[in-house]
Amino acid sequence: MELTTVTIDKPETINFILGQSHFIKTVEDIHEAMVTAVSGIKFGLAFCEASGKRLVRWTGTDQEMIDLAQQNASAIGAGHSFILFLGEGFFPINVLHVVRNIPEICNIFCATANPTQVVIAETEQGRGIMGVIDGGKPTGIEGEEDIAWRKGFLRQIGYKS
Repeated sequence: MELTTVTIDKPETINFILGQSHFIKTVEDIHEAMVTAVSGIKFGLAFCEASGKRLVRWTGTDQEMIDLAQQNASAIGAGHSFILFLGEGFFPINVLHVVRNIPEICNIFCATANPTQVVIAETEQGRGIMGVIDGGKPTGIEGEEDIAWRKGFLRQIGYKS
């Protein structure tokens, strides 16, 4: 078995969700969930089929996000994995619950805009995702000033009143 890392290639501000599913139906079900959850959402999805033709299946509403999804799914190349890129101004917090509730979804590895590396295991059979490295390691423990900033920031962006 060989371990490698694949760095997610994307613009800094773009969010994505990386997960694992068990069925080709995932492509259409995620598409349907996305357009139902957020009117006018821009996204691109790619899914690595694990049997049959073993193609990277895809869908979406925004060509730039579709291209990112296809490129990154191909680089990851792990069976039954999917990557869902959200267009500028769309965030995982608004769609993660509907993605998680799709019956085929087995696992969500991350939902982030951070620099991310995917840890891949490869054997003679194929490739699998072992985990992700999402952003950097902590530099310390927040103090009172940091707590005040966090609370103010969440109110500023409308997630708390």
